[in-house]
Amino acid sequence: MAIEGQTLVAATVLLPVVSGLASLVIRDKKLRSTLVYLTAVILIGASAMLYSSGSLSFSPGYVFETAVIVLDFGLLLYFLYSGFKNLNFLVIGLTLMQLVPLAYLEFVAHGLEVETILMVDSLSVLFTIIVNVVGSIVLIYSLSYMDEHEDHSGPENTKQPRFFFFMILLLGTMNGLVFSNSMYWLYFFWEVTTLCCYELIRHDGTEEAQQNAVKALWMGLIGGVAMVATMFVGHYVLGSVALSDLLAAAPSEYVLLAFAFIAIAAFTKSAQLPFQGWLLGAMVAPTPVSALLHSSTMVNIGVYAILRIAPAIQGTYLTYGIALVGIFTFMITSILALSQKLSKRILAYSTIGNLGLMIFCAAMNTSLSYSAAIILLVFHSMSKGLLFMCAGIVENRLHTRYIEDWAGLITRLPTTATVMMVGIVSMFLPLFGVLLGKWAAIGI
Repeated sequence: MAIEGQTLVAATVLLPVVSGLASLVIRDKKLRSTLVYLTAVILIGASAMLYSSGSLSFSPGYVFETAVIVLDFGLLLYFLYSGFKNLNFLVIGLTLMQLVPLAYLEFVAHGLEVETILMVDSLSVLFTIIVNVVGSIVLIYSLSYMDEHEDHSGPENTKQPRFFFFMILLLGTMNGLVFSNSMYWLYFFWEVTTLCCYELIRHDGTEEAQQNAVKALWMGLIGGVAMVATMFVGHYVLGSVALSDLLAAAPSEYVLLAFAFIAIAAFTKSAQLPFQGWLLGAMVAPTPVSALLHSSTMVNIGVYAILRIAPAIQGTYLTYGIALVGIFTFMITSILALSQKLSKRILAYSTIGNLGLMIFCAAMNTSLSYSAAIILLVFHSMSKGLLFMCAGIVENRLHTRYIEDWAGLITRLPTTATVMMVGIVSMFLPLFGVLLGKWAAIGI
């Protein structure tokens, strides 16, 4: 059973890497489509089998540990290059604030080694199911969407190989992140999601896309700095950078400080106030990017992090501080959503608000609130992914994102409009999970 579980974990993490690299060299659309479908089927099947395999913990071996270290420093050097290229001193400074401490931890203190690097439990399996099911659907949707999106660029100018590389890679990265018990591995996958986000937002190559991508980059790097700070605290207080050791540690000011750094990193990825700007700016990217970021990958990282640390901080001031940020974000962004006219911007504010509610529920960590956060997470991922994909179809067909221009949509695009209405009512009407989660949240 253990061998089978390790194989399934490897499939969910490494297959997207291999498939993504293959998509870079495949120019034939039919062959690329076959690759995407095959990857989707395997990822969904592997995550379903993991659900029944039970808990699992192991380390993948020296070769993979070395590869992660090399790739991590290479990734940071690329961020540094991007900072100089864009003349953005925030990116440069935040990258150096990670590069220097990590070099010290690895080469001087030798403090990045963890006995058990990967752990599979019910929470990580739940997240990988969401990532692989919803993410795979978005990937398949992207096949036809990107053809329409690039309708005027011509096959010789297509960016689809690069686009699908980062889209598929993002799924494998998320799987690796939720399985990581080593804080260093978790940090590495965390920063790869920042890379994918940066590259996907600037996909179209416009000046606006580049500016918003850089904003997403430096905000993501703030979370990276917080993760490095967590490792420093863990190493010097506990002598370990294992997440399991941190969660099991006796409560102290230093341990709470480490959890506070994790919470800050969570706020950056889940676009909680004041970090909401990067997610709103991500709307310039092709719609599948928005659907993937909002429904099943990037933004859910923050919720995962809070759910993971919630039992260890229960009853502390940090619990109430995190809950306050979540509920404040929920209230403010829900109000702001009412004044928006762009379809994707409305959905973005709605996403940020619902994430705030999830974080509030997770931080409170009662049996009811924890269940509410899980319910909201699962059903919000499905509903919001559906709404973004429908919005993308409308945008491609009507060539507008303004909801005022969508009058008579039921007669112009009847199938899309009907599916969109299902997505809308699933966010607030009975028999749908989002309403159950919000009812549970009210009872906290």
